[in-house]
Formats: sequence, structure tokens, C-alpha cells
Amino acid sequence: MTARDNASITILGIDPGSRITGYGIITAQGDKLAVVDAGGIKTGKGDFQDRLKIIFASVRSLVEETEPDEIAIERVFVNRNADSALKLGHARAAALCATFGSEIPVHEYAAREIKQAIVGRGGADKVQVQHMVRMLLSLKTAPQADAADALAVAICHAHTRLTAGRLAAAVGGGR
Repeated sequence: MTARDNASITILGIDPGSRITGYGIITAQGDKLAVVDAGGIKTGKGDFQDRLKIIFASVRSLVEETEPDEIAIERVFVNRNADSALKLGHARAAALCATFGSEIPVHEYAAREIKQAIVGRGGADKVQVQHMVRMLLSLKTAPQADAADALAVAICHAHTRLTAGRLAAAVGGGR
């Protein structure tokens, strides 16, 4: 185990959405994960610009209050409905912009990458993700879908950074 593996870090995971933006905060120390908080930023059905303001302000508050070491966010994927993809992109941009003043590293993951890391299958459905998040974090009940997705983003990042650290140590140790 490397020093990087042993250091405890706090990761904020974000699952952007124009109606509900999920967030999940975990601590990771090596392969040990613990949930700090999770939930959804509900924007309601009002004017789209007002919903983006809510996402921006809420994510900014989360970053300021929780002071995560790293942030992970899901990348937007283009589906059949271009209008939905565009709105999702706007919501993601509002969440990202809220992190800019913090100087905290932001990492991006595609939905398939996240599902692969959590469930072992890139085409997993929401129920499977919720179940595995519950198992990986030893929760008594499955979190709400948007919170589970955000926790999955954070867990994916924790696994990715742990693997990258071990790989770097193995390559560096072989010199």
C-alpha cells in the first residue's frame, strides 16, 4: 500500500440533472469507503434559468461547506432527444461553474465508466447501481436514485484514483 492509498480523502460526486442534481460525499482511505452525505438538489418546475441558478448556488454551497479534496462529475451523453441532452449539459455546466473558485481538482466520467466500476457492466440499470452503491457503502437501505448515482460517481473516482496510485507505485518501484 502506498502513502497515497493510505491518505483519507473526501470526494464530492455529482450527477447533473435539470430537475434533480444528485450529490454524494464519501471519504476514501485505500479501499475503505464511507458515506458522509448524499441527496438531491431539487429545482422544481420553474423557469429553466432559475433552475440553473439553484443548481449553481447549491453546488457552490456544498463545495464551501464540505470542502472536498476532489470532485467527480458525470459527463453528458447524447441520447435521441437533443433538447434533453442540451438541458442536461446546461445543468452540468452550472454545477461545474460552481466549483471553479475552489481550485479543487474536478474529474469527469462517462455513465458507462461509472456503471462498469460499480456494477461490473456498463449497461447496468438504475436499480442495479442503487443496489451496488448500498452494498459498497454498507448502507441499510438503498439511497434515492439521484443520490445513488452521485455516490456511484464518487465511488468510481475513488476506485480509479486508487488503481492509478497503485499502478504508479508499481511502475515507479520497478526502476
